Amino acid sequence: MNKTAFHAEHLRLGAKMTDFHGWDMPLYYTSILDEHTSVRTAAGIFDISHMGQAWVSGPGSLQTLNELIVSDLAQVGEGRACYTLLTNPRGGIVDDLIIYRVGAQEFLVIVNCANRRKDVAWIVEHQRPGTRVGDISLGRSILAIQGPQVAPLLEQVLETPVSGLGRFSAMHLSGWGSRAWLARTGYTGSDGFEVFLEDAPALRVWKRCLELGAPLGLKAIGLGARDTLRLEAGLRLYGTDMDDATTPYEADLGWTVAINKPSFIGKDVLVNQKTAGVTKRLVGIELPEGPVPRTGCALMAGGRQVGSVTSGTFSLMLHKPIGLGYVETRAASPGTAVQVMIRSKAYPATVVKLPFWRAQQRAPEAIASKRG
Repeated sequence: MNKTAFHAEHLRLGAKMTDFHGWDMPLYYTSILDEHTSVRTAAGIFDISHMGQAWVSGPGSLQTLNELIVSDLAQVGEGRACYTLLTNPRGGIVDDLIIYRVGAQEFLVIVNCANRRKDVAWIVEHQRPGTRVGDISLGRSILAIQGPQVAPLLEQVLETPVSGLGRFSAMHLSGWGSRAWLARTGYTGSDGFEVFLEDAPALRVWKRCLELGAPLGLKAIGLGARDTLRLEAGLRLYGTDMDDATTPYEADLGWTVAINKPSFIGKDVLVNQKTAGVTKRLVGIELPEGPVPRTGCALMAGGRQVGSVTSGTFSLMLHKPIGLGYVETRAASPGTAVQVMIRSKAYPATVVKLPFWRAQQRAPEAIASKRG
């Protein structure tokens, strides 16, 4: 099984480990509830080094990437990040990812761990002349430090000002090794940063954060709370809430699509969908009470099934069960009453606008980031 550079640290901290797409990763250290609360109220640090890192550079790099993704990367300036989608000729989502433009012709591409080889091969297959594509995942780590207390903490740890860094902006970290970057991105819905470093300096950052962050309430966070946090923020999980048979408009991610861009894979299908509409759409649902909706639970309206749940959890911030699911378009408007079938019993629920929860200090644009 694959292990990150922090595996011994996870064991030292007593983590409950789990197999995540072939990686031995921490599910939780204390409890999912405790770790979720720490991120929302103070700070938490995640090892997300299982995610893939690709470096795309050269004079053809912008054209290569721009023909593979739905967003217009030409509009992303140096030192900025873009949440976007790779699509196939059917308009289906190959993966969701974040691209950091770290130079005029240099891009750091972060992909989901299960899709790493597939995504890199997809980019290589379609690369334009003058493009260099490298999988730089091995020997490198990614840490997510999330929560309202993290900016001043990271300024101590990194000994550099970070508080002024804007959402979805990135900066080079001089003195921290090759291709060292810090970005104000994350997958929790709370404020926070992600650090991209070689393994050795990343371990130093991890240990220093735990040491200096303890008085602030910082805790190590596992994949369990990572999932409840992202769902509470309305963030999709690839393979669960969307896949290569789902289009951006169906996944309610149409805002990522630069439909007027000259060309990209799957554009014709998406142009037709934008004009004609879709037959199903991903929505958020809230239950006033009852059990947590689980993947596959039927969603009912008017006495018949109109969709099904893809993800569900209990929102610690809203104190109620929540979920994501696909429904027929006629049942997708916020305020629509539906019923969730859980263990053969119907529970009342309401379709709501995403995200379920939003940090008060966040700008609305901040609701986009990688996942798992």
